[in-house]
Amino acid sequence: MQTTPIQPAQASLRVLRVDASARVEGSITRQLADQLIDGLAARVAGLAVTRRDVAEGLPFVDADWVAANFTDPDARSDAQRAQLAGSDALVREVMDADVWVIATPIYNFGVPASLKAWIDQIARARVTFRYTEQGPQGLLAGKKVYILTATGGTEVGSAIDFATPWLKFVLGFLAA
Repeated sequence: MQTTPIQPAQASLRVLRVDASARVEGSITRQLADQLIDGLAARVAGLAVTRRDVAEGLPFVDADWVAANFTDPDARSDAQRAQLAGSDALVREVMDADVWVIATPIYNFGVPASLKAWIDQIARARVTFRYTEQGPQGLLAGKKVYILTATGGTEVGSAIDFATPWLKFVLGFLAA
C-alpha cells in the first residue's frame, strides 16, 4: 500500500485506488485510473490517494478465516486476530476513503480472481454489512465508486459481461 498526497494541503478528498490488471505496463485500466486520478487532482485541493494493487496477490477466504470472522471480536484468539489482520487493513482502507476507484480488466467474462479475493476480504458481516429483518444492509454509506473496465472482446453491459453488473451490485451494496 502506498499513500501519495498529490497536493501538499491537508487531504480534503481521500481516494482508494484498486488496480486488478495482471499487466502493469500497457494496462488500459491502469491508464484510465491514472487519468481519473489526475482529473480529480486538478479539481480537488488536497487529494490523497491510497493505492492497492490486488494483482500482487491476496489470500483467499478459507475455513480458518470464516471461523475467525464469525467469532465475536472480544473472544478471538491471537491466531484468529492474525488470520484477519490483512482483511482488517483492507477494511480500514475502504472505510477511510471517500472515493473508491476500481480499475479492472474483464478476464473470461468476469473479474480477475485477485479482485474477487479483495471483495471477499472487505465484505465482512457485522463490519462492512449486516443482516437485518429486511435483508442485508451495507455499512459503508456515502462512498462514491468509480468502476473502470477494459476488455478485449467482452462488450461491457452485454449478456456475456458478468463482471460489470456484479461489481456494481456488490460495491453499491457495501457503499450504498
